Amino acid sequence: MSFHEVRFPADLSFGALGGPERRTDVVELTSGFEERNSPWAHSRRRYDAGLGLRGLDDIEKLLAFFEARHGQLYGFRWKDWADYKSCKPSGKITPNDQVIAHGDGETRAFQLVKSYRSGGVVYERPVSKPVAGSVLAAVQDVEMREGVHFDIDLTTGILTFAEAPLAGVEVSAGYEFDVPVRFDTGHIAVSVANFQAGQVPDVPVVEVRV
Repeated sequence: MSFHEVRFPADLSFGALGGPERRTDVVELTSGFEERNSPWAHSRRRYDAGLGLRGLDDIEKLLAFFEARHGQLYGFRWKDWADYKSCKPSGKITPNDQVIAHGDGETRAFQLVKSYRSGGVVYERPVSKPVAGSVLAAVQDVEMREGVHFDIDLTTGILTFAEAPLAGVEVSAGYEFDVPVRFDTGHIAVSVANFQAGQVPDVPVVEVRV
């Protein structure tokens, strides 16, 4: 997939509207009951980047970014200010934030994940775009050092240990992360007169699978 490892300007994504969506097929039976099924194992996020624009300089920055990505052709990183940490948005990242696996004595590589819990149900979201310099890791609560005990692939979110964790031990991690997205439009319509009057352009952005 065509993807540029560059982040959409974070000052423009701040204030954007968006969040996760789920696709569910609902069939209403003649009895009045319903059958529901989801073809998606994971949610997908959508945003409107236009709401983060505050001045004409912001529009120029947006247009430059759009042209460099060739519109919808290349994906890019997006900071979701409502959900960009392994911990709570107000919290401080620690190596024990998320349990990502349990060792088996052989496996060295593990995918970063973030768990969402509610009502006894847990959804594990794969995290493929961690932020450089933010990843912490621990094995059985003992913090490991990046570059010494583990390495992180910033393009896939795969954490690889120098030595395989022992069988049964808990492997955890903490990190900041971006969402892999692309523009969901082939054009951006900007009216300077309308923008100065408070009307911002629609700039839809949608998450992509990587």
